[in-house]
Amino acid sequence: MKKALKIIGITLLILVAVLLAIPFMFQSQIKDMVKRFINENVNANVEFSDVNLSLLSSFPQAHVSVDDLVITNFEPFKDETFATAKSITFEMSVKELFKKVDEGPIVINTINLNEALLTLKTNKFGDVNYDIVKEKEGQNENTSTEEASFTIDVKDYAINNSAFTYLDEESNITFYITELNHSGNGTFSGDISQLDTKSEAKVSLSLEDTEYLSNNIIKLDALIDLDLENSKYSFKENKGYINQLPLEFQGYIKMLDDGQEMDISFENPGSDFKDFLAVIPKEYSKNIENVATTGNFKVKGNIKGVNNDTTIPHLDINISSNNASFKYPDLPKRVENIAINASVKNDDGNIDNTYLNIKTLNFKIDQDVFKSSATIKNITKNMLVNADIDGVLNLANITKAYPVSIDKELSGILKAKLNTAFDMQAIETNAYKRIKNNGSVSITDFIFSSEDIVNPIHISKADVTFHPGIVSLDSFDARTGKSDLNATGNINNLLGFLLSDGKLKGNFNVKSNTFAISDFMVADTEVAAKNKTTSEEESLKIPAFLDCTIQVDAKTVLYDNLTLKNVKGVLRIKDEQADLDNMTSNIFDGDIAISGLVNTKNKTPLFNMNLGIKNFDISQSFTGLELLESLAPISKILQGKLNTTINLSGDLDEEFSPKLSSISGNALAELLTTEISSASAPLLSKLDNALNFIDFSKLDLKDLKTKLDFKDGKVNVEPFDIKYKDIKITVDGSHGFDKSMAYNAVLEVPAKYLGSEINRLIGKINDPAVENITIPVTAIIGGTFMTPSVKTDLKTGITNLTKQLIEIEKQKLLNQGSEQLGNIIGDVLGGTKPKTDSTKTQENNPIKDVLGGIMGGNNNNTNNTPKDSTKTTPTKPTIEEGVKDVLGGIFGGKKKKETVKDTVK
Repeated sequence: MKKALKIIGITLLILVAVLLAIPFMFQSQIKDMVKRFINENVNANVEFSDVNLSLLSSFPQAHVSVDDLVITNFEPFKDETFATAKSITFEMSVKELFKKVDEGPIVINTINLNEALLTLKTNKFGDVNYDIVKEKEGQNENTSTEEASFTIDVKDYAINNSAFTYLDEESNITFYITELNHSGNGTFSGDISQLDTKSEAKVSLSLEDTEYLSNNIIKLDALIDLDLENSKYSFKENKGYINQLPLEFQGYIKMLDDGQEMDISFENPGSDFKDFLAVIPKEYSKNIENVATTGNFKVKGNIKGVNNDTTIPHLDINISSNNASFKYPDLPKRVENIAINASVKNDDGNIDNTYLNIKTLNFKIDQDVFKSSATIKNITKNMLVNADIDGVLNLANITKAYPVSIDKELSGILKAKLNTAFDMQAIETNAYKRIKNNGSVSITDFIFSSEDIVNPIHISKADVTFHPGIVSLDSFDARTGKSDLNATGNINNLLGFLLSDGKLKGNFNVKSNTFAISDFMVADTEVAAKNKTTSEEESLKIPAFLDCTIQVDAKTVLYDNLTLKNVKGVLRIKDEQADLDNMTSNIFDGDIAISGLVNTKNKTPLFNMNLGIKNFDISQSFTGLELLESLAPISKILQGKLNTTINLSGDLDEEFSPKLSSISGNALAELLTTEISSASAPLLSKLDNALNFIDFSKLDLKDLKTKLDFKDGKVNVEPFDIKYKDIKITVDGSHGFDKSMAYNAVLEVPAKYLGSEINRLIGKINDPAVENITIPVTAIIGGTFMTPSVKTDLKTGITNLTKQLIEIEKQKLLNQGSEQLGNIIGDVLGGTKPKTDSTKTQENNPIKDVLGGIMGGNNNNTNNTPKDSTKTTPTKPTIEEGVKDVLGGIFGGKKKKETVKDTVK
């Protein structure tokens, strides 16, 4: 017994080991088999990461899985993905793995497809991407049924969490099935079989640019008879759901060589109006279980005919409701007197002749009655719309009667009596002659909020009259933020703006008492949706939907920290760009004219402006405008008027102010009747200390003109002249927007301003030419406007002046007569001296000293006559000592301003 048990145990171990080892032994063979099967049957590129075989987990069945399957097309859809699947698993008998090709087909019991994505596509030339099955050589219509048939006994199959996409570029149809979960079981071994299925998915359908289904939930429990011999599939005991609307249907679909023949009818089993709410997607209709309804609702339809490349089945789908109402338990208002009579028809199988006829769509909320009707034809191509609207609607009641989610609460009274007829191509191409509107619409006390504007707009009153091809804005009174608006004008494509992605086009006359620019700018990215001000990382945007010309007349315009008065001009807005044409205003007690543009289309907003400024108050304008202060910081200390023209361009920052480091351009400025206020001017204090013979607060700047050019954060100033009394000053150089300076000021200084010593020297010469002598003194100005540095070459200039005076005197002496020259030379050499009062000390003669230096003597007695030791001869100053006296007078110490003024006088 023990021996038998031992044998059985060993046998079981061997069997388990074999079951574990076989998959590894045949792993490469299985991969080769799968690849061979694919290459023999599929005309596409197929990749997968692995093929696995397991005998132990499902014994006596074999478990085969293919992981990470990817199928890509060949031409004309080269490298486009046709299908992907995370995994495909099969279960079959072990013996099926070892069948030879001539032993018949492989029988698969169970198939599972996980996370698959299938894309079927038809391009504009009619080519399809799903024709990838290879035709077998020698296979033809005469192949016997026995030779071609095979048996699949499917106990169970499932498609889990998958998606299906159909794109038809030729017909402009898109069809999506997402979150698809489908399972079924049946027997396919006979000619007549049954398939029991359960399906759930979300479906979206668009024809042309019209979306008919949008993530609608579809459920279907279907028992299907399969007539495989005739390729006919009949529905029985079927029940489906569109959103929460139950539908029962019956009929069949038969496969033809060139399409499908179908005859399917359906209807909702009940007639409660609650079924109408069930059609609306759940996220919009919310929980309808507790909604109180009255009246009926019926959906009934038939789809019958052939579907192929040229025709569709005939359609006859009707929706009706009479004297219905509904009320949500948590909302205060009831919607009543609801009447619906609508149908979808196609009578001839031509898809272009499918149309929607809404004969009646009426309702009442409180005392407001709203009536409408419409027909929509040519749905798949250039859709034709004809609609009538007649009624009154209190917009605030919408959210009080129906649980619609709106970011901002609606308010306002809408009155409309309008007929409109148009085709969609006319809307898209602005073919106004084909857009026929007649009637009027008015709205009062309406508040409009959108991500395209910063602040909600409160429209107190707006009246619009519709005419063929144009809409007249008869009145528009509104306010937003700090701004008020009164507008009239014409709108060219109101329907294009409301019904498509069109822009709001028109011409408007706008008047305003206060107009704040920031109230009409939108913050980039998500901040606008929350109606907040922009952050540092975001820039303001000109709304992209605007394409209009505005004639502006505003009493006050607020921009940043500026207040502009009496603003008039033309503003053109298009493609996120604003063009200003001859915009005029009063500001800083003067006038300004602006032309140019602001472009916010790119990530960084740009501007290009021409400014004409007349009679600006200098201190106000240069303090209030950072740009002007950066162009001429010294102007902050000026009092007076300014005329200038400025051409500039550059980037704008997040707050719509110029980025100073980016601007470039030029300016021509003229100062009028200017005074200097130097109380807080460090630069003038430095200049006063360095050049104490000038009072810089009394410079004459009247009629000063200068040219500037600026780029890369640097302002270059062309040379210009100013005066202080009879001192000419030439200034040029540059400064940075960081307030750094690099200037040169060259002063032509008359000698008389250089101190009392120089004046005495000039008096000794006694020559009219000396009165006109000037010296150039250069002041090099650096540092910043708040901490300036000043260096001068005044010392060198005085030295040169002294040499110049000596040269003048020398030329004067050389030109005198020989007798006078001899007397002077004799006197210098110790000859006959003029008689003097012996009681007086001999007066110093600087000219003699100069000549003594020139002649090389040192005042020695050349005739060797002994000096009178009882007399003291005053020592005569040398030229060097004279220069020292002059320099000492100028640089010997700080002088009070009063001393300098006395010297000048």
